[in-house]
Amino acid sequence: MSGRMLRAVCTAALAAVTTVTAVPVPAASAGTFLRAGAAPALPAVPEPEAPAATVPEMLTRLGALYREAEAAATAYTAAESRLTAQRAETARLGRELTAARDALTAGRDAAGRLAREQYRGHSDLSMSLRLLLARDPQAALDQGHLLRRAAADRLASLDRLAARTQRAEHLAGAARAALDAERALAAEQQRARETADERLAAVEEALSALTPEQLDGITSPESQARLAGSGALGAPSHGTDGTDGANGALAPRPTAEGERAVRYAVEQIGKPYEWGARGPDAYDCSGLTSEAWSSAGRAIPRTSQEQWRELPRVPVGQLRPGDLVVYFAGATHVGLYLGDGRVVHAPRPGAAVKVSPLAANPVLGAVRPDPGGAPLAEYTPPEIPEAATDGPDAGYSSTEAP
Repeated sequence: MSGRMLRAVCTAALAAVTTVTAVPVPAASAGTFLRAGAAPALPAVPEPEAPAATVPEMLTRLGALYREAEAAATAYTAAESRLTAQRAETARLGRELTAARDALTAGRDAAGRLAREQYRGHSDLSMSLRLLLARDPQAALDQGHLLRRAAADRLASLDRLAARTQRAEHLAGAARAALDAERALAAEQQRARETADERLAAVEEALSALTPEQLDGITSPESQARLAGSGALGAPSHGTDGTDGANGALAPRPTAEGERAVRYAVEQIGKPYEWGARGPDAYDCSGLTSEAWSSAGRAIPRTSQEQWRELPRVPVGQLRPGDLVVYFAGATHVGLYLGDGRVVHAPRPGAAVKVSPLAANPVLGAVRPDPGGAPLAEYTPPEIPEAATDGPDAGYSSTEAP
């Protein structure tokens, strides 16, 4: 599922403050006289300033934008899934068609050989006359039996040839239809991708336009919890994946591997960002997530793009500690989910590994390295250092390379 919505949220959330500036009126000179009957000009009165959007208003708008982005991302994912299945079906039909054509060619060759043999062994003599003329009538009878069996084999061969011809024609039609369906799905996928990218760009634009005060308001733990609980980031959890029932979306439990990955990532807080680094003294964003899971005993892809492309997707509303949250349209940034609407990540050069609100960057979606793992029966989150939230939250944008 795609959290690209996160970006959209802020776009609408940004109710820009519109200020109308009064136009200064030049003072009349001593030699300036009013025409008879003309009323004196009144000074322009500035219009009242539009009130800045409140945090609840921004969250409401943000939630709407996220839901739009989520719907677009879901449509894209569904189209991608259908296209993948259709490509597999097209390939399967192609293989079957090739085999059917090979069998048809072999059948035609066999039919040709039988026809030639029949032509060479053709005789106008009846079986009765052959018996009268034969020196050994029994041998003639045996030969007749063999000839009848050969004739039956020829008929069966012709039947098989006809069936193979029919199957090859059917498969050729099915293969053409499958290819047409694949092309239509590819076009649908492209349209869905463009729509999802537009929604994501709107969120990114909105986030970038927020004032520091507005950004602080919507990324506070309380606002993040409200946003996650609203379902704007994906379908809320309902007691599954180790959650605690109605409020489980905010209190999930990790698997044993996920817990080890979380504790490893938290231990790296404060270490500097370095492009291409994967520890132990510095990390880039995907170096941190891949090493965290490696320390838990599970190897995952190295880059954020590969993690997004190859790991199983999970709705952002059903996150559990240890899941990976991927950001920006190009999947150029990734963090490890801690719980309570927070991630630990290595943001960018000049920053250090830190804890940030989940929605501090435009969310593309989330993936789960251990989809088959069972949540722990009990879980105590690791202690987060006091300065863990210091420093910039912004990760690499969709136009930057990590």
